[in-house]
Amino acid sequence: MSSRAVLGVIVLIAVLIGGNFTALKFALDHTTPLLLAAMRTVIGSTALIAFALLRGERVPRNRTDLANIFVVSLSITTISSGFLVAGVNRVPAGLASLISSTMPLFTAALAFLLLGVSVSRVGGVGLALGSVGTVVLAAPSVSGSTAALGVASLVFAALAWAFGNVYMKWRNFSRVSPVMLVGVQLMMSAAVLMPLALVVEGTGGTDWSTGLLVPLLYAAIPANAVTFALLATVATRATPTQASASAYLIPVFGVAFGWLLRDERLGSVELVGGLLVVAGVYLVVTSSARKASAARLQPQEVP
Repeated sequence: MSSRAVLGVIVLIAVLIGGNFTALKFALDHTTPLLLAAMRTVIGSTALIAFALLRGERVPRNRTDLANIFVVSLSITTISSGFLVAGVNRVPAGLASLISSTMPLFTAALAFLLLGVSVSRVGGVGLALGSVGTVVLAAPSVSGSTAALGVASLVFAALAWAFGNVYMKWRNFSRVSPVMLVGVQLMMSAAVLMPLALVVEGTGGTDWSTGLLVPLLYAAIPANAVTFALLATVATRATPTQASASAYLIPVFGVAFGWLLRDERLGSVELVGGLLVVAGVYLVVTSSARKASAARLQPQEVP
C-alpha cells in the first residue's frame, strides 16, 4: 500500500468515526441510551465475528485470553460505550466528539501511572494543554445539570477507554487476531448491556423505524466494525506518526458533521477548548510516535 493510500485510509477512518457522534444523536431521537449501546454491540460483534470466521479464524478458548478480553470488554466496549451514548444524549455531537478525543491524553497519563512509561517534555506539554482544554470545554456546562452530566459521562467514557488501552499494552493478546479480539469484546459487552437495557429502560421508548435503523447500522458497522478492520490494516502498514493522525482528525470531522447534519453551533469557549484539546492530543500522539519510530530504528543486538 502506497503512502498516499495509507493516508487516504487514515482520513476515511477519521471521517467514519467522526460521523459516529452525529449518527448516535439521530438514533437517540428514536430510542434510549442503554438500549442503543446494547444494539450497537450486538450488531457490531455479529459483523466482526462473522468476518473473522470467514477468514478462517477461530474463537479464542484459552481461559487467560478470555479473562483478559473480558477486562478490556468491560472497560472499552461496555462501560465506555454505555457512558459515551449517555453523554451524546445530553450534549451536541460536535462537543461530544471533542470531549471524547481526550482519550489519548488519559492513555498517556495512565500508562505513566500504571506502567511507568515515561512522558517526553513535548508529551507533557500536550497533556497540560489537553487538560486545560478539557476544563474549558466543561466550563459552560457547569450551570446546567443535564449538560454537566453529559460532559461527565463523556470524560468517564474516555477514561474507561484509556484504561482498556493501557491494559492491552500490559497483557499479552498476541494469540488472538485484532478483528476477532474486538468481535469477542463486543459480544461480551452485548451479553451485559442488552439484559441491563431491557430491565432498566425496556423497549417502550423505542420507535422501530428507519429513523432508528439507518443511524444504528452506521454506528454499529461503518463507525465500529469497518473502522476497526481499517485500523488493523493501517497499524501494520503505516508509520506510527501516520497511524496516530486519526486521533486528532476525528474531532474535526465530528464537529463538521454536527454542524452540517444537525445544525449545531459551538460557542467561542467550546471552540477554544476544542482547539486546546486537539493541540494537546497532537503533541501527545506525535511525541509517542516519534519515540516508537526511534525505537524501531535502533540497531538490535545479536545474541
